[in-house]
Amino acid sequence: MTFLFLVAVLFGNINTILITVKIIKLNAIGSTNDYLKALYKKIDFEDQLLVVAKDQTKGRGQVGSKWHTERGKSLNFSLLRRFNRLTITHQFTINCAVSLGIKKGLEQIGIGTVKIKWPNDILSDDKKLCGILIENQLQAGFIASSIIGVGINVNNRSFPNLPRASSMFLIKKKEFDLDRVLQVVSESISSELKRVENRDFEDLKTEYEQHLFRKDTISVFENGEGERFNGIIKGISKTGELCLEMENESLNYFNLKDLQLLY
Repeated sequence: MTFLFLVAVLFGNINTILITVKIIKLNAIGSTNDYLKALYKKIDFEDQLLVVAKDQTKGRGQVGSKWHTERGKSLNFSLLRRFNRLTITHQFTINCAVSLGIKKGLEQIGIGTVKIKWPNDILSDDKKLCGILIENQLQAGFIASSIIGVGINVNNRSFPNLPRASSMFLIKKKEFDLDRVLQVVSESISSELKRVENRDFEDLKTEYEQHLFRKDTISVFENGEGERFNGIIKGISKTGELCLEMENESLNYFNLKDLQLLY
């Protein structure tokens, strides 16, 4: 069953609403991103529409990976955000803003040591708390809008066969209110996305780089051919490629399909 709320209704104790977000709440759905995309094609919604589901059965991550969810314990939502003539060359800036928004939101709730694992996994204590999937809609050569999918492990107790995953509950040893987490994180994401609208591209990139997991540390990587090598993360390119300092001190750039960080 579907319900449509304004943020003020969903979070009845909020005194000041800085950003108005329309929210659709679902009991279960295959993918909140897919649901929002289908809705987007049928209805011309205004900016800031958010879909949240108690249970997501076909959640996706980058390059087709699956996202583990647990009914009523994970937070799964997708946000529609429109942009005014944002060039495709700046699409990774959206990723920077969303990653920083989630990081800051989680820290506001009390989660510490939050890092961004390139390109867009959110870690705490070296374990994955959150995944992001951003799908852009193009129009006349510009990014007209983005559907931003977010999955956060909130009150999950276990992760079978996923030793690198964790949850807010496992980290802090207490349960969190899902609505409160949604409020704080979604508002933080929206705040950071305003920086994209304001064309704050370079500062977003610099801040994103400052919080990269294992930055300036020797790490082991595996390329698309299965070859392993050492490298040091130095930052990203303007289009989001990861910059590595190689053992011969040269700088090489890699995209997501060509590289995996082993840790």
